[in-house]
Amino acid sequence: MSEITKRIENMHEGQILFISDFSDLNGNEKVVSRALSAEEKKGNIVRLAKGMYLRPKSTRFGIVYPSVDEMVKAIAHRDKSKVQPCGMTALNMLGLSTQVPTKYTYLTSGSSRKLKLGDRLIELKRSVPKNFVFKTTLGALLMQALKSLGEKNISKQEIVQISKLIDNEKRMEHFKLDILLMPIWMRKLITNIINNANKS
Repeated sequence: MSEITKRIENMHEGQILFISDFSDLNGNEKVVSRALSAEEKKGNIVRLAKGMYLRPKSTRFGIVYPSVDEMVKAIAHRDKSKVQPCGMTALNMLGLSTQVPTKYTYLTSGSSRKLKLGDRLIELKRSVPKNFVFKTTLGALLMQALKSLGEKNISKQEIVQISKLIDNEKRMEHFKLDILLMPIWMRKLITNIINNANKS
């Protein structure tokens, strides 16, 4: 059994792996790539995109594939960069839009680029450090979602959904610190939502 096969078999089901994960076994990327192609043919791994594979977890419904968000985070971890969903991607994650994005957009502390993961397009946009300092996922996503909607386009329906999201936030003290990082109009909007919820 090759070292690559052994390492794959020791990985947990559902783990995303890259050619670079095996660079310590063989510095030649082409050799590793060929070995991973052989593992794919055996059914030990599934190809997600160029140089990106999955140790599959099978259920009675078939293979469980990772979400776009999980794949993007795996790429960011490999590249030692930070990522943050923005635009329609952030709106969709928060349930503020039911429209499925045709392109998934993320801010990144790394290089700007476009990726194709399966049939899905991902755009990574290089951004400033202040977009990656939020302590809660909700704070970071809400900042990007509200920025995408714009101050004048927040409907009652969206306020109701934001109120539900805040109500479910487990790390409220951290979320309140995140609010201070947002533009003034967002601070006012979210503070009003919290105050109205406390009154009812």
